[in-house]
Amino acid sequence: MSFHFKKDHKDNNDNTMDEKLNNLRAGVLGSNDGILTVVGVLFSVAVATTNPLTIFIAGLSDLLACAFSMAGGEYASVSSQRDTEQAAVKTESKLLKTNFNEELQSVIEFYVGRGVSQKTATAIAKDLLSKKPLETVVSVKYDLQLGKYLSPWSAALSSLCSASLGGILPLLAMTLLPVGLQWPGTIIAVIIAVAITGFLSAELGNGLVKIAVVRNVIVGIITMIIHYGIGQFF
Repeated sequence: MSFHFKKDHKDNNDNTMDEKLNNLRAGVLGSNDGILTVVGVLFSVAVATTNPLTIFIAGLSDLLACAFSMAGGEYASVSSQRDTEQAAVKTESKLLKTNFNEELQSVIEFYVGRGVSQKTATAIAKDLLSKKPLETVVSVKYDLQLGKYLSPWSAALSSLCSASLGGILPLLAMTLLPVGLQWPGTIIAVIIAVAITGFLSAELGNGLVKIAVVRNVIVGIITMIIHYGIGQFF
């Protein structure tokens, strides 16, 4: 009797999809942070001074700082995850050599837990471990595909670009709109932008769209109020 994993074509597709979803996640978070951090600085500074150059320089400086900070954080986060996964694979590789029976039992228990009989689960486990031992164990114990790791550089670039694009919207609204429309135009632009990022985050995470959108809009409004208040206070 022979048992097999589904072939590499699907595995590659799954890995590509995981990479895309992770980059989209990083992009949505980066965009949201870019919007809120830049509008926060813009509101604080614009209350204190009406000089358009000063407002623009402050907003641009914050935009660049936010974008590179988000990219650096995303790179560190994904790199840490990648290191952890590689360490787990290394550990399992050693265990297969030093404690094979325990690894075999782990695979058997995995299939028994999914409703397969003890006899059949044992046969499946022995067959898989005779063909692809390390791939089988890391898949069963960690839900990992051997050698398929997310790219920290890709996630960092996605976060860098999205944070920059997100921050540009309030920056342009505040600095390019006519004086009478600067404040209402920027507020409307921010509300629309954070509503979009809330929608996208809910879609990517299979969450409740309405709640995510409302939550993001409320956070955006509170952010603007706080920074406006700080600017007025000082």
